Amino acid sequence: MSIVTTEDILQKAQALDAQDELKNFRNKFYLPEDDKGHPLLYFCGNSLGLQPKIAADYVQQELEDWKKLGVKGHTDARNPWMPYHEFLTDSMAKIVGAKPQEVVMMNTLSVNLHLMMVSFYQPDAKRYKILIEQDAFPSDRYAVESQLKFHSINPEDGLILWKPDPKTGYYSKDSFEQIMDEQGDEIALVMIGCPNYYSGQAFYLQHIVQTSKAKGCQVGFDLAHGAGNIQPNLHQVEADFAVWCSYKYLNSGPGSVAGCFVHEKHIAKTDIKRFTGWWGHQKSTRFKMPDDFQPTPTAEGWQLSNPPVLSMAAIRASLQVFEDAGFVNLRKKSIKQSNFLMEQLDLIPDDQVSYITPKSEAEKGCQVSIRVKNADKKLFDNLSAKNLVADWREPDVIRIAPTPLYNTFEEIYHFIELLKTEINAE
Repeated sequence: MSIVTTEDILQKAQALDAQDELKNFRNKFYLPEDDKGHPLLYFCGNSLGLQPKIAADYVQQELEDWKKLGVKGHTDARNPWMPYHEFLTDSMAKIVGAKPQEVVMMNTLSVNLHLMMVSFYQPDAKRYKILIEQDAFPSDRYAVESQLKFHSINPEDGLILWKPDPKTGYYSKDSFEQIMDEQGDEIALVMIGCPNYYSGQAFYLQHIVQTSKAKGCQVGFDLAHGAGNIQPNLHQVEADFAVWCSYKYLNSGPGSVAGCFVHEKHIAKTDIKRFTGWWGHQKSTRFKMPDDFQPTPTAEGWQLSNPPVLSMAAIRASLQVFEDAGFVNLRKKSIKQSNFLMEQLDLIPDDQVSYITPKSEAEKGCQVSIRVKNADKKLFDNLSAKNLVADWREPDVIRIAPTPLYNTFEEIYHFIELLKTEINAE
């Protein structure tokens, strides 16, 4: 059996980069450097995406129109502010697999999640429980627990946790079906984060929806780690709603405006419960200031306020890059990158590292979560001191997210070499 050398791996990485049809998109982003001008190994797009170079121009355009036009910019700006959110809709709908009328960019993720639960969590005496995954992102758990309490339901009774299988560490279809068989008649809402922020596991959304709907449950997804990463096909799988942020894989800047999906079967309903604001009112009569709220018959009917244009300008810049690259192309490259990373991790002895992200291409996105055996945060701190930008999750996981718009295969190679060096130095 031939021995794979580090030189072999480097050559393979360089060959993959040479063949990469998206390689020039890396030049469309500002790449962080240390104080000596050395490039960082930036694998943290799952927390904050890098800045597109065109973002400054997009934001500056709105600053100039504000300076020159004042309030008239709402109608007379080069990109009028009043409908500014609409400039994002078509591109965003493609990325999440939705119809344009099902998508709106507004608010922040947790705000949107609460707004959606006002509409889609309607407990009664029999059906009142909410199902989430056990290690959901804390914000999701806080939100659903607060909704339960708002309806005077004790979370110890009303919150159901879908647990990963002890043997594999992964969430399975069988365990989900078992929960539905046993408690589905009592579950009002299934709300799952995809991919899971900790393990990077992407779920079979169609299976979750079909299994839940068979029991009469409403279904929503938190795509904070999914939008711009995986293709959730929200319309096709018939999720009732979904929410996501835009500052991770969508590269829109820290704390930027979030996204929301409402399936078309709900958007024209006028009797659905919701919290309302004037920007959700029908556009044709909004400025007549009527007393009665008449919702816009799209996902925009859940809007509360007029769009924050400066933030949305940065989103619009990033979405233009996605349009130019093509999301299908990005997804193909992402799979190649995560496969390459896992192949190199497999060459490291099992008693040193493993990964808790599934190998299956359908069950992963950009992120690979690496478990370091018998390690504390000291190893991660040493890696960070050597110009790695990633993140650490207690007790022993390093999350690495090769992002197809700006990360290279050679960077993955250098990360692996750095990881091996620091492990062996322990």
